[in-house]
Amino acid sequence: MDERPGAWLPRLTEVGERLAEEWQAARRAREGASAPAERSRDATGPHAMRASDADRERIAEVLREAVSDGRLGMAEFEERLERVFKARTLGDLAGITEDLLPPEQQPLRLDGGQVSAIFKKEHREGRWVVPAELPVTAMFGTTKLDLRDAIMQSRRVVINATLVFGGLEIHVPEGVEVIRVSKDKTVKLTRQPVEPDSPVIEVRTSNFLGEVKVKEPPKRRRGRR
Repeated sequence: MDERPGAWLPRLTEVGERLAEEWQAARRAREGASAPAERSRDATGPHAMRASDADRERIAEVLREAVSDGRLGMAEFEERLERVFKARTLGDLAGITEDLLPPEQQPLRLDGGQVSAIFKKEHREGRWVVPAELPVTAMFGTTKLDLRDAIMQSRRVVINATLVFGGLEIHVPEGVEVIRVSKDKTVKLTRQPVEPDSPVIEVRTSNFLGEVKVKEPPKRRRGRR
């Protein structure tokens, strides 16, 4: 047996991830397979979503930095830049900077898979696509979801959160409502008023001494007359 300090942590993390997958599978079976399909029926896949000028500029900025420090030659820079400004969808942009930055630093992330924090901190931030349904696990760790620059694939996003002595922290832009659903209880987590048709983040929790926090933008002050 390996007696080195911390040698048990990778194995314990592996066990935690396996338990998280089993809990998520049990939750899906309990809620019924038709529910996710109905929620995502009208949602456009992330690769097919239209790219904005801001999305193109994010990619172009990474290319400019790469050519300035010698990671790209001028010919390849010009070829990639032409692809950027011809891109119509997020899928057209995906992969252009893939060999220039690690996955967590990419200017555009389309991987909407499960977010797990097992004995660590895990985060999603920047320009990323939030799927209609997102599994989240925090076991003795913290998961942070920053939605301020994110693209919501659906106007109602369901976060299935499994929290075991862990925390979920959600940063939202103005005009987004967050509610927490646990068993038969629904609680509104955002304090600022929103319009009736505003986007909604529904957090469904399986909670074992876990915590959900929501960070909102500062409340606007009314100007003096």
